[in-house]
Amino acid sequence: MSAAGSRHMERVAGLPCCVCEHMGRPHVYGVQVHHIREGQGAAQRADDMLTIPVCYEHHLGASGIHGLGRKGFYARYKVDELQLLARTLEKLEP
Repeated sequence: MSAAGSRHMERVAGLPCCVCEHMGRPHVYGVQVHHIREGQGAAQRADDMLTIPVCYEHHLGASGIHGLGRKGFYARYKVDELQLLARTLEKLEP
């Protein structure tokens, strides 16, 4: 992990869950940082700059990115990881 990647992930971790926010729910803090899987193989991890903030349920829970898989996640929430990444990066702009 690079120093820049580490700093970026710390900033992402300070944001609310982007899925809760997408659904118009109250902001959930205390998020986990998820490396997007878009364009990655099953065993590959995206660069540390390609991360989004998600609460436990939307990360590892049954209704989360890992629980539903990419297609199931999109079917449920009508948003994909790249869209969530774009929103995350917009929030981090100075």
